[in-house]
Amino acid sequence: MTATATRPAPPAPRVRRARGGSRRAREMWLLMLPALVPVLLFSVGPLLYGVGLAFTDARATRNRDISFTGLENVYELLGDADFWSSFKIGMIWAISVTLLQFLAALGLALLLNQNLRFRGVARVLAVVPWAMPPVVIGLMWKLVYHPDAGILNSMLGTDVNWLADFSLALPAIIVVGVWTGMPQTTVVLLAGLQGVPKELYEAVEVDGAGRWRRFWNITLPQLRPVIVAITSLDFVWNINQFGLVYVLTAGGPGGQTRLPMLFAYEEAFRYRFFGYASMLGIAFAIVVLAVLGLYLWRQMKEAK
Repeated sequence: MTATATRPAPPAPRVRRARGGSRRAREMWLLMLPALVPVLLFSVGPLLYGVGLAFTDARATRNRDISFTGLENVYELLGDADFWSSFKIGMIWAISVTLLQFLAALGLALLLNQNLRFRGVARVLAVVPWAMPPVVIGLMWKLVYHPDAGILNSMLGTDVNWLADFSLALPAIIVVGVWTGMPQTTVVLLAGLQGVPKELYEAVEVDGAGRWRRFWNITLPQLRPVIVAITSLDFVWNINQFGLVYVLTAGGPGGQTRLPMLFAYEEAFRYRFFGYASMLGIAFAIVVLAVLGLYLWRQMKEAK
């Protein structure tokens, strides 16, 4: 009796899967197109144009040809004392605001995580600054710091011009920056606190652990990924701050609050050096990415 040889099945399903995958990919790109086109037009396009502009001598003058200058703007930037002064002020601002935001937000999040009376109302009030535009916040705090009619001087019984004093202007706007950015940090930390398993607290309570030990051994380790994420984002937001400080001081007095973005803005729209201002933007972006990458690397290394 002769055995009948079985033939392998034709690879038709594989062809159908490949065609089906290709069709799904086309549908995916088609659905993404309405969101992708504005991003390309208003984000990627201007970004690439700005990078190209950084290597030219572009200025806002009539009938002036733009010439490629190579690294000339880089050499000018490295020798610009105003740039380094702005960079120093920006780092002081970003680090101070980020650190104080985190500490204040952590305390508020721990408080709002308790079974307080009217806890829902307190949570709503805590995020009120988050709902306010930076310009409105700047105008409001400008009235608070007003030397004659400001509520702060009325409470302290002084006549200090907080935003015009060379030694007080930067600390004054740091306070505003902390107050402005604290709500989103509080919300993120509160969400992280609510995700900590209660069984961990119950286990250490059996061992007789106090509040500080529970916080140090349970809460902080559980919040570490959240802390790394939110402080990194806060640092990026703070180093790129513009509108709030522009409304409060416009970089004054005497450049004592001139953050990097304010410096780049002045070079572009006050002195009309568009090429140099574009190089400033690239330099600030590289610095931020380098500092942020180092910070994240150290945090991840400590977490392991």
